[in-house]
Amino acid sequence: MFASINKILKYQLFSIDNYKITVFTLLSILLIYILTKICLFLIKKTLFRKHKFVKTDEGNTYALFQIIKYVVWIMSIGLMLEAIHIKVTVLIAGSAALLVGVGLGLQQTFNDMISGIILLSERSIKINDILEIDGDIIKIQSIGLRTSKGLDRDEISIIIPNSLITTNKVINWSHQSKKTRFRIPVGVAYGSDVDLILKTLEESAFEHPDIYERQSIEARLVNFGASSLDFELLFFSKNIFRIGKVKSDIRLIINKKFIENNIIIPFNQLDVHFKKEI
Repeated sequence: MFASINKILKYQLFSIDNYKITVFTLLSILLIYILTKICLFLIKKTLFRKHKFVKTDEGNTYALFQIIKYVVWIMSIGLMLEAIHIKVTVLIAGSAALLVGVGLGLQQTFNDMISGIILLSERSIKINDILEIDGDIIKIQSIGLRTSKGLDRDEISIIIPNSLITTNKVINWSHQSKKTRFRIPVGVAYGSDVDLILKTLEESAFEHPDIYERQSIEARLVNFGASSLDFELLFFSKNIFRIGKVKSDIRLIINKKFIENNIIIPFNQLDVHFKKEI
């Protein structure tokens, strides 16, 4: 029986030059693949397990798992090559010139991959972070080796090359804190009661449920404009990704209170004077 099994395992399926592919070789590759998948599954379950006493950050955990996943797969591919009697060190040394040529042709791709490794290792950008890239507000959903995936405020998926994040100026709205201060500019007619306007603006923001730290709400007179007294309403909110809706709601409240208090928002005015020639 063992002799029959041994004969089956050594059965040659095909050969390429000096490399012979047997049933045992294919089973070894399959076993390495299965063990790799099982290993990664167990690591993922362990890392993402909810702990009662240890508070973990989802973005940091994801970045750590991605790095582990890439390392494990590189090791597994090396073992698979060894299983078919291909020496990895000899392969790398023999293809050095080829790799240089490929590297020059795929320079941008390698740049994106190195950027992905930097993002995952530095963890300056994590899952669920709110980024402002080229004027677009994007919520990061995943960070890959070459590209990252995000979602904009219109629920459209955005694929971002990692090099765009590492080489350009990127604003991370949620890096230091989950709350951010926002501003709403308001102009009112000259001659209005300034104290009443300041009070009305602060009350308008106070009524919205998404305002964070209500004691930090502040209204300011920032400028004497060409056609209006220019005010600014400042407030903190944790609803960073949907702040446009929050601002719209507050503007509606402001408009309602201005009507109730007979506060006028003026049109832009321009006086033209004609000089009469003598």
